[in-house]
Amino acid sequence: MRAADADREATAERLRAALEEGRLNLHEYDERLGRAYGAKTYADLDAVVADLPGPAPAQRAAVAPAAPAAPTGTGAPVVDRGRGSGWLLAIWSPWLRVAAILTAIWLFASLGSGHLGHYWPVWAIGPWGFFLLMRTVGGHDHGAHPAKRRDRARRDRRRGR
Repeated sequence: MRAADADREATAERLRAALEEGRLNLHEYDERLGRAYGAKTYADLDAVVADLPGPAPAQRAAVAPAAPAAPTGTGAPVVDRGRGSGWLLAIWSPWLRVAAILTAIWLFASLGSGHLGHYWPVWAIGPWGFFLLMRTVGGHDHGAHPAKRRDRARRDRRRGR
């Protein structure tokens, strides 16, 4: 019998689960995914997943489902400040990556010209770093101090929101 698009999608989902469980490497996943979307019959789809076990039960799965995110109202990701210094790394790591890349470009250009020129990356990473520093020192997490967020949540619960 001919397979439908929904059957191909179900097989692709099963392949994705096998990839997340570590049963397939990325190359095998890519190859099998191409075969799954090109399959015309149920036999073609069965051949793609023939050597894979059925979906693992939730208690045995290697990948735990993600907890649903609490709505923030801003659409911005919330950095969890309750787990020690992990929030600090989450806030500063993009800045550190960009600073390292721009500094490397500046350094290679300076070495190529034979003298150290003006450190131009400061114009990109300086204001951003200042903003992050103020946010870190002030304890701000997307516009609200933890104590203010707690107070606002308490008020909203009392009002029945």
